[in-house]
Amino acid sequence: QVKKKCDQKLLIRMKTKCVPCSLNLDTQCPAGYTKITNRTGTPDCRYYLEIKTHTLSFPGCRHRCVKEFEQPECCQGHWGPDCMGK
Repeated sequence: QVKKKCDQKLLIRMKTKCVPCSLNLDTQCPAGYTKITNRTGTPDCRYYLEIKTHTLSFPGCRHRCVKEFEQPECCQGHWGPDCMGK
C-alpha cells in the first residue's frame, strides 16, 4: 500500500490585542485557537489611551494563541484531487 496523501500540519500563531495586564487574565483566544500563555500573558506590548488632545502609551500584556491546521497534500509523485495521478 503506497501512501498517496501526505497532509501537512500547519501551526497558525497569533497574538491577542494589547490591554492592561490586570485586564488580560480574562482574555480569550479566538474560536479554534489554544492559548499558550497563562495568567496575564506576555508583557511585550503597549496600548494607547486618548485623553482629550493627547494619546498616552502604557505597557500592556497580550496572549499568544495557536491553531493546528491540516493542509491536504499529495505525496511526492502523486497529484490530482484524490492524489491518484502518477
